[in-house]
Parts: sequence; structure tokens; C-alpha cells
Amino acid sequence: MEKSVVGPLINFRGLVYSPINEQGVVFLFGRILEDLNMYIEEVRIKYPDCVARRYTGKGWERIYVEFEYKSSNFKAHEHDPKECNVIVCWEHDWPECPVEVIELKSLIKELPNKEIEEPEKVTLKTKYDLEHHYKRKGVEKTIQLLYEKLHEKIKEVDERIWRKFSKTAITYYSPEKMFVAVRLQKRGVKLHIFTNEEGIEGVKNIRNHTNWGEFSLKREEDFNTAVNAIGRSYKIMREAIKNNINTGWYAKTPKGVEDRKISPENM
Repeated sequence: MEKSVVGPLINFRGLVYSPINEQGVVFLFGRILEDLNMYIEEVRIKYPDCVARRYTGKGWERIYVEFEYKSSNFKAHEHDPKECNVIVCWEHDWPECPVEVIELKSLIKELPNKEIEEPEKVTLKTKYDLEHHYKRKGVEKTIQLLYEKLHEKIKEVDERIWRKFSKTAITYYSPEKMFVAVRLQKRGVKLHIFTNEEGIEGVKNIRNHTNWGEFSLKREEDFNTAVNAIGRSYKIMREAIKNNINTGWYAKTPKGVEDRKISPENM
């Protein structure tokens, strides 16, 4: 098993630990482009690594960027400074460097940060919250209560399940992949449920999306059927992930899966 070695904790814009190599520098640079008033035209495998443009007040000036973990690596690699405008590195350890250096280690201390949070907490802070979905379709109060009751039941399936709000849907993750998409309507809750082509009670097939099914929850009488379908979908998704099956909206089910039946012990 390969060892995992990381740098000091920084928790900066999606990067938990500080870079320990050039690849980490490239990622971090991409996270602060706007702060540097730059955009990228090309990332390549030849020297220099990157062609970018930087705003000068009059327009966007083309610059050539080389990525290094330490600025002194530029010298060790025997790069020609005449062909490079900027070195982007984690640590600047070459005081006499003839090229402009952007040291990320010190720079990120000056920049606003957004620390990593659980996706459900993050999406609750956006404009696409639950109230957005209620207002978007003029959802009746009885349907709002029905959905909120359903949400509590979904959480009971497994504590690892989390939801995410987008503009048109509320999606539930298993926790790695989405297995249920909820679209609130004025008089009902439309559910798109991952089935992997297995028959689930009450769930209708969707044309051109063979791995997914549809269920409409409009009344209290259908509530338990919806809960059972979601619970079954979760188990199917966990099995699909285990078997490395593509679970996407347009994915095709592997040959032979369509012949599988749901056994009582798996319900």
C-alpha cells in the first residue's frame, strides 16, 4: 500500500494541506487566478509550463509562467530566464532570482479564504435553498410537509446520506454519488431514483435513461412506497459503487444486470 505524505494544514479554498510538489503548486495557482488578475490561455508540457494573461490597467498582457515547488528548482532545471516572465512556487528560496516570483506560501495569508465545509451546509447558504424550491413552483403547504417528512425518512436510511440544493432539483448522495433527485411541484414531489434496471415497486422506467426510474409522490397513501423505493435504491447504488458500475444519468447497464431479480432478503 502506497504511503500518503502531506504538507502542513492550510485548509485553503479546497486544498487541505500545503503543496509538497509542483502539482500542488499548479492546483493552488488555479484557485487564486482571479486574485492575481490573471487568466490562463494554455497549460503545456514544454517550458515554460503556462501561457497566461495579466491585467495591467490598459489591457491583458501575455506572460509566460513556470511552476516550481521551490524557486531554486528553476535554476537547478537550467531554465532560460529570458523565456519566462514569472515563477509561481510554494516557497521562494532564491533571493537573487532574475525572474519575478509569486510565492504562494506567503500570498495566501493575504487572501480571503473559504474553508472546506460539508456540501449540505454550503448549499444551505446559497440562494438555492429549500425556500427557493417552494417558491419556484408555488408548492402547496401539504406537499411541503410531505417532502419534509420524506427528507427525515431518507436521513434514517443511512446517516452518511446528504442532500444538495441546485436551481431545479434537490439531490441526495450515497454519500459518494447521487441516487435520488427530487423536483418539487405545486401538487407533488417527483422523484428520479437510481435503479440499475432492477424493478422497484412503484417506480416507472424512464425512456433513454435505463439506470433510472421515476416516482410521483402526491398523497400520504403513497408515502411508504416512496420511502421503500428510496431505501432500495440506496442499496442498489452502494452495490453499483462496489462493482465500479457507471451510475450516471446516461449510463448503460452492463450486460446481464437486466436479468437480475430482487430477492426478498435484499429488500
